[in-house]
Amino acid sequence: MKPPTAAQRRIIEAADPQTGRLSGTEAQLMALVRARLAFRHPRPPRAFFLTPAGHRVRDEGAAPAAAPEPAGPAPDSGVFAARTGTETSAPGSEGPPRAREVRGAWEGLVELRRMTNPDGSRDRPCAWERTHLVRAAALALEAAGRSPAAPGREGYRVTDTPQPEAVAVREPSPEGLRACAAALEQAGWQVGEHTGARGGDRYLLASPRRA
Repeated sequence: MKPPTAAQRRIIEAADPQTGRLSGTEAQLMALVRARLAFRHPRPPRAFFLTPAGHRVRDEGAAPAAAPEPAGPAPDSGVFAARTGTETSAPGSEGPPRAREVRGAWEGLVELRRMTNPDGSRDRPCAWERTHLVRAAALALEAAGRSPAAPGREGYRVTDTPQPEAVAVREPSPEGLRACAAALEQAGWQVGEHTGARGGDRYLLASPRRA
C-alpha cells in the first residue's frame, strides 16, 4: 500500500480521538477511501471514519513518550468526547446539538465494530473499546440516554478499576444504576452489581463482552 502523503497524515492525525471521524474536503477524504485508510458511513450524514489501517497510521505517528490520554478535551475544544461524569467543569453543548454529536459518535463506533470484529458483529465491543474502556462505556451510556454527573447534577460516573478490562459505574439511585446496567448490556457489555468495601455504595463492574 502506498504511504500516505504529508497532507493525508495531517488529516489522519486530526481525526476524532473517540471515533476516528475525519474532517476535510470531499476530494481529500475520498483519496483516503481509495487508499483504504478511511471509509464512508452509509447513513446520513455519510461521514468519513478511519479504517483499522488508518488507525494504525495514526498510532504509528504518535510520540512513544506521549502523556497519558486525558479523560476528555476541554468543553469548547470542538472535538467530541464521551462524558464520564468525572469532569470537573461544566459540560459544553447540551440538548439537541449534544444528542446529534452522541448519535453520530455511537453510529461511528458501531461501524468500527463491523469493520474490525472478525465476524463483522455490530453488537459486540471491538478492540478499540477494550483499549479505551472508560470512554467506550461512557459513550454507550450517553447514547442510551443516560445523563452523566456534572457540577450540581446527579448522574452516572465511569471510572477505571484495578481489574483488567473492567470499569466501575456508579449512579446515586438504585433505579438509575439498574438503567445503566441495562444500557451497557444492550451495548454488548457484561455487567455485575457489587457493594463497596465495608458495606459501601452499590456499583457496577462492566467489561466488554467477548462472545
